[in-house]
Amino acid sequence: MKFLVINGVNLNLTGKREKGVYGTQTLDDVNAQIADYCKTLGDSVEFYQSNVEGELVNKLHAAYLDGSYDGILLNAGAFTHYSYALRDAIAAIDVPVAEVHISNIHAREEFRNKSVLSEVCKGVVCGFGVGSYLAAIAGLRAALS
Repeated sequence: MKFLVINGVNLNLTGKREKGVYGTQTLDDVNAQIADYCKTLGDSVEFYQSNVEGELVNKLHAAYLDGSYDGILLNAGAFTHYSYALRDAIAAIDVPVAEVHISNIHAREEFRNKSVLSEVCKGVVCGFGVGSYLAAIAGLRAALS
């Protein structure tokens, strides 16, 4: 299977900001762990990060139009809580999307408890650090089998 991991706003600072929430691993470290996990499963994975909402929408559209991905993992960061543009982009494509979060968004500030993306995603995994991505891959693999 081939997966696309899309990381959104501020995730480029993973390992540098709010280490008590997001840990000390950089996004490159996280991506390397995901790549290693996919390799052990015989899967391939590509990575994309942007702090710009429209670029994330464009990437979702391109992934759908390209037709080469079996599933998408999306950690939209703060866009999770208010981006109807991302919600509509996910709803518009037929590639299954798993919503992923490093932290447990339900155990944080009240405004982070609501995701506008969840309703249009195949599933949601949060709170397990890098393990959230790995669990989402396992979930997508099971759903696609």
